[in-house]
Amino acid sequence: MNIEIKQRTIDLIDALKSTCQSYGLGNDGNEYKIITQVFLYKFLNDKFGYEIKNLRSAIAQAESWEIAYSALSEIERLDLLDELSPDVPRLQPHHLISHLWNQQTKGDFDLIFDSTMLDIADKNVSIFSTQTIEKTKIPLFEKLTDFITDEAQRAPFARALVDKLVNFTFEEAFDEHYDFFAAIFEYLIKDYNTAGGGKYAEYYTPHAIATIMARLLVGDDSDLHNIEVYDPSAGTGTLLMALSHQIGEDRCTIFAQDISQRSNKMLKLNLILNGLVSSLDHIVQGDTLLSPYHKTDDGTGIRQFDFVVSNPPFKMDFSDTREGLAAMPARFWGGIPKVPNKKKESMAIYTLFIQHVINSLKSTGRGAIVVPTGFLSAKTGVERTVLKHLVDERIVSGAVSMPANVFANTGTNVSVLFFDNSRTNDDIVLVDASSLGEEYKENNNKKRRLRPEEIERIVDAFRRREAIDDFSVTVTYEAVVEKKYTLAPGQFFDVKVQHLDLTQEEFSSRMAEFESTLGQLFQESADIRKDLLDRLEMVKYE
Repeated sequence: MNIEIKQRTIDLIDALKSTCQSYGLGNDGNEYKIITQVFLYKFLNDKFGYEIKNLRSAIAQAESWEIAYSALSEIERLDLLDELSPDVPRLQPHHLISHLWNQQTKGDFDLIFDSTMLDIADKNVSIFSTQTIEKTKIPLFEKLTDFITDEAQRAPFARALVDKLVNFTFEEAFDEHYDFFAAIFEYLIKDYNTAGGGKYAEYYTPHAIATIMARLLVGDDSDLHNIEVYDPSAGTGTLLMALSHQIGEDRCTIFAQDISQRSNKMLKLNLILNGLVSSLDHIVQGDTLLSPYHKTDDGTGIRQFDFVVSNPPFKMDFSDTREGLAAMPARFWGGIPKVPNKKKESMAIYTLFIQHVINSLKSTGRGAIVVPTGFLSAKTGVERTVLKHLVDERIVSGAVSMPANVFANTGTNVSVLFFDNSRTNDDIVLVDASSLGEEYKENNNKKRRLRPEEIERIVDAFRRREAIDDFSVTVTYEAVVEKKYTLAPGQFFDVKVQHLDLTQEEFSSRMAEFESTLGQLFQESADIRKDLLDRLEMVKYE
């Protein structure tokens, strides 16, 4: 990875965030829109320049490619745009950042800035828009300066944003690949991936866990083609990006749905940065459980995919839509959680996503989903019914229990379940990685992250399906049933009893030590009790 271009890109993101803070938008609910859209505008501007320079040597050799492009006749420009690949934006001279720079002295620059962004979105709606479940187009950009309450500050704000863009170019980055853009995207959204984004909050998946899921589903040397991958709770797209990279971005098509507007914008950015523009048509905003958009060709059933991944919200109040979901027993074969009298927000919505993931797998499809670790040994309710079905039908192929505090926005212990709908497995591999990871602090909170060698250890143990003391074990489906349907790895580890050969004298000595220590503890306990009683007596007489 080019360290220099990475640092310059990070510096650009920091500069944009600093501008927002200077104009009162730091930590504002709309800040993410400004940061991500301006960043994307710059990326597309430079991508367009990079591509037309590859097509026209005269433009490439010019001192300013923007001036050379603007000097083309309308016919020459149209011919050039026709030669561009479908995933490259079509920009007119007045769309370019250099043109905006030259307009900065005008008093209504905020209007010029916004209208430029809107016009780019309109002219490229067929390439870069996503849609809702009602097929409403969601454009690439929206007006940004309106987020500044003081109208007098809108033009200066727009000028400050453009100032940050003109002395930076992405051109070197276009030769970089997934690892670069995954790191940049993670940095770009790090302040916006918390649970404040609406009903289904963005459950951001750490890059390490996304990598483990992708590698265990796909393998390292798979020769795959025309693969369809899907995430019904896509969030910002981390799982999908890792999966598509493992398969090969040019060998797969991405399908996704998520109810969050914010997720939709960030996922769109993630796809564009990673060269997956052709999949934007399949990115949908809407309630996956109530109104799944991706259907079979005849529209009667749920579409099925080669790979399905999900990191859904674990628990939340979905009582408003529960009855609608309960009217679909064929889809939710494991049942729908009841509405509790208290704590409606504790409804286990993740169990519905598990069922939807299973329904969305082709007969040979493979999938993975993040779940609370407690699900692995569920004893009652919908959780138990779903767990039992996964085992009885031999759909579950493995589970990996992750370290505590490995997710940015939940303290819940998590595990990853793996599915293989071909049902050809004779056993299940269980990995306990809960003791791995290094500790670090984030916003004064203690977190853990997996190191590269630990990722390799998990992947290697799972693939080899071998028993490693207190780490991994392979068990038959029958053994899981005998253990009352638990998939908790620790339930299957051998219990080791340390055996010591002691002489009678050594044994007596050790017992004397134990008795002495026990006597001391009893005496300390008695002293503490007497002290407390004395204090209570004093308080009573006072």
